[in-house]
Amino acid sequence: MRKPTRSLRGAVLGLVATATAAVVAMAATGPAQAQAHAQETQARATAQAVPRSTPGHLVPRELPPHPSSDWYASDVTQGLPETAPFCVEKTLPSAGATHRTFWTEYDTGATQIVVRTGTVAAARQLAAAAEQKIRNCAADWQRTYPQGTASWRDYGALAVEDGAHVYGVHTSYPDSEPGIHLFGVGRDGRTVTIVTWGQMGDYDQAPLADFQRTITTAVVKLYHP
Repeated sequence: MRKPTRSLRGAVLGLVATATAAVVAMAATGPAQAQAHAQETQARATAQAVPRSTPGHLVPRELPPHPSSDWYASDVTQGLPETAPFCVEKTLPSAGATHRTFWTEYDTGATQIVVRTGTVAAARQLAAAAEQKIRNCAADWQRTYPQGTASWRDYGALAVEDGAHVYGVHTSYPDSEPGIHLFGVGRDGRTVTIVTWGQMGDYDQAPLADFQRTITTAVVKLYHP
């Protein structure tokens, strides 16, 4: 069973460890090596810089409210997430993609991926492929984990821009907590967004109405004049 999760404490500790390692490494080198390290760091930052024309992304307050935690978010980053969201692995191109990940202090997490394609036809095809992958996800997961059970629900279309659709996928494995996932796929012109939300639980614990508002907001924010 897979679900996007991340703890705030773990994120902070990871950042502290990274910063500490960088300081130690620079202290152990001479000025020339330190300058080279700084130039390399700047080059990497420039490569990850997001152009101003990038479509808008969700912010934490636009995610379904969590009863016991705030939402936290990464920066908007070019390319696909290092770990692809459940159900849409190997579906989206990295070219033209940007993403942002979200997490709470508990097991609930979310991801938004935005892909700007070359044409409206390409965007329409990409959205259709993502929806098909989500519809097949429960059956694919159960073939991989035959001891478990999985199901999916079609929560229908949303009338926003060029359309959006919401799905739910539930997975359960013996001696493990069940997982519930919500997916929204939307399009505006040649731009497609996919928003995923997941946590431990069942269908009745999924914030469907709030998630529908989230994906509607996500699609509206795709437009840049």
